[in-house]
Formats: sequence, structure tokens, C-alpha cells
Amino acid sequence: MKNILVAVAVLFLQNYCFAQNEAARIDTLLNAYTNLNQFNGSALVAAKGKILLNKGYGYRDAATGVLNDEHSIFQLGSFTKQFTSAVILKLQEEHKLSVSDKLSKYFPAYPKGDSITIKELLTHTAGIYNYTNDENFMKNEITKPKTREQMMALFENKPLDFSPGTSWSYSNSGYSMLGYIIEKVTKASYEEAVHNYIFSPLKMTHSGFDFTDLKSPDKTTGYFVLNTHDTMRAPIVDSTVSFSAGAIYSTTGDLYRWSQALENNTILSASEQNEAYTPVKNNYGYGWGIDSINGKRRVGHNGGIPGYITTISRVPADDVTIILLSNASNPTIGKISNGIYAILYNQKYEVPKQRKAVLALMSKPCINITGSMS
Repeated sequence: MKNILVAVAVLFLQNYCFAQNEAARIDTLLNAYTNLNQFNGSALVAAKGKILLNKGYGYRDAATGVLNDEHSIFQLGSFTKQFTSAVILKLQEEHKLSVSDKLSKYFPAYPKGDSITIKELLTHTAGIYNYTNDENFMKNEITKPKTREQMMALFENKPLDFSPGTSWSYSNSGYSMLGYIIEKVTKASYEEAVHNYIFSPLKMTHSGFDFTDLKSPDKTTGYFVLNTHDTMRAPIVDSTVSFSAGAIYSTTGDLYRWSQALENNTILSASEQNEAYTPVKNNYGYGWGIDSINGKRRVGHNGGIPGYITTISRVPADDVTIILLSNASNPTIGKISNGIYAILYNQKYEVPKQRKAVLALMSKPCINITGSMS
């Protein structure tokens, strides 16, 4: 018995030391990118139900000098689509709709709505014009509240990019339509539906939708440019514009609650998740990009909205979660995520050392980031 207890103690210490070592290496990696002005935000990394790291890097607000921490609140951009997809699946579970339903069932006047299914909206295979490709709108209108009719007018009468189901093209418009369908079916606002089905049950109390009116000391400022030489603040996209395609804000902690709910089948059943994680075209399912690491399925989504870049991904088989939320528009976040995965899976990775003048500058505001993992 004594030998067994000793063996258990040794195993515990080995696992503890390994986890501590992983956390230290991840922190070193993130600090290196932060020092090069290539990451500014908060990060959470977890494995097997244990949080290895949850902390902030860089500035929550550069003007005041307030630093990011684990409580910082960020806009998520297109990661919102996972929540939209989840509500659709919950409504299907309740027999209130089916992913095989035609768009015309809910919007009879929608052009060619009888040829587009909810599943095609979920998987970006409907061919609906992506309103964020409208440069004039994105330049001049995104900060102003819009009605459903005003938003739909941006795309409903545009020709389809292709016959529904035959190809793939990322469409925020399609996900906006999913939000409008949710409102029709639930007879509640999209925000209320997400709260009722997800945020409230999971006690995601730091998550919401209207970032413009959010009054919280933890609210971050988004930047197009943020480095040692210059800053350029980004405008806040009105939630009626980004809506069910990109309006949600959250924290690393709340998003980990969501990840654990998926791991434990709390909100979505295993079969519903399998449906969502099954790629239709371009390695994309229902609001999830799908690829693999070490021969195991990895699912997640990237997000981008002016001043913010995010990536959240999971390896369900290993209960691994990586959440990176940045309040600076820097494109290296996918590379950072891959470096963290390399640490977790004992693969080669590089810690950046050379000092570079990096400007986190987008040529134009954009809220569409593809679902493919990078």
C-alpha cells in the first residue's frame, strides 16, 4: 500500500511539474510576441479540465496605461457564429425548426429563398452576397444602428454568388439571416435567445452584445495601430450591424465556461456537436472550422472586427482549449496559437527574438474572418 501511495505521489508531482513547465513556456512565448508588438490582449490555455495559463498582455487602454488581465472584455467578431449555430441546434432539438428548412419558410419574400436551406446558411454554402464586401458601407455606416430591413437591403437583391449548395463563400449576411430566423422562431431578440440558451445557464456574466454602451472598467479599447511609436483607435461597430455574425463580447473566463460546456455536453449533446463539427465544404461545419493536430480533430473559429482579432480552438479528444483575444488588429495571432499547440504537443516551435517594427494596421475595417484554422 505504501508503495502504491508513493507511486501516485510521484505521478502527481511529475504531472504538476510538466504542467508548470508548459505554462512557463507558453508565458515566455506570449511575452516574446508582446515585446515585439505582435500580441496585445488576454490568453487562456487549458488541458484536461485544468487552466494552465489565464492572464493579460499589453494594454487594455494605452492612453491611460491600464494593462490587460484575465478580466479584460473583448469584442469577439466572427466567433459569435458558434453561438448562433448553437442556438439553431437547440431550436432544432426542440422541434421548432430544422436545418433542412428553406429560408422562404421564415422570409417568404426573400429572393430565391425557396432554394436556400438553414444548413446552407450555417455552412456558408448558400451563395448569399457578403455585405462586408461593400466598401462604402464598411467605411461610412458600421458605427450607426441599423434596422433588419436596412441590413437585408445590403444583400437580399444581389445575385447569388453560386447555386446554393454547390460551392463555399464566407458570408456574414448568411449568419445575419440566421439571427433573424432565431428571432422569428423564438419571438424574442437574438440577444435574449443567446442569453436564455447559453449565457444564463453557463453563468457567462461578462458576455453580451452592445459593446458601444458597455459600461465596465474591464472594457478594452480596440486599436488598428498599437506599438511603441504610434496608436490608432478603431471605431466600435454597432451591434445591429455585426449582429449574429459578429456582435458578441466576452472574456477568456466566460469563453472557457463555454468550452467546458461543450466538453461536458451541457448545452449541446455529443451528437449535436458531431453534426456541427462535420465539414461540408472548405473544412467548415456549423460555425466551426475543422482541421487536425497530432491526428486528432481540432475545431474552432477566428474572429476579426475593427480593432480586434481573436482565435478560439479546441481539441475535444484531449480536452485542450486555447483562447487568444487581442485588442489590436495584428495578424500573427494564428501563428501564436500554433506555437502554443506545439508546446502542448511537444513539437518544435520558435520564440521570436529579432526586434521588428510591426504596425498592427488594417487597410480597411473588416468584420469577416474565415472559419479556416490558421
